[in-house]
Amino acid sequence: MTSFTVAVRIVPRRGLLDPQGKAVADALHSLDFAGVQDVRVGRYIVVSLRADNAEAAEADVRRMCEQLLANPVTEDFELENARPLAAGATS
Repeated sequence: MTSFTVAVRIVPRRGLLDPQGKAVADALHSLDFAGVQDVRVGRYIVVSLRADNAEAAEADVRRMCEQLLANPVTEDFELENARPLAAGATS
């Protein structure tokens, strides 16, 4: 088995109220960033795990998101490609 890292971006689903995103957008407008149309505030999670290959690591993290890390009713998630950890590296 090899050690991998997989990063996950989790954001509120489009069309659902995002009070934090609205507050940030309003603050940016007040700072004269008039071009800002929308802001979504979410979470960025990096998971380190052992798996047989990158595909298996990504599949495991996808299941983690579906079962625990993301709320399937209110949030969407996107995985970054699994990256092998260098030997002896820790994250």
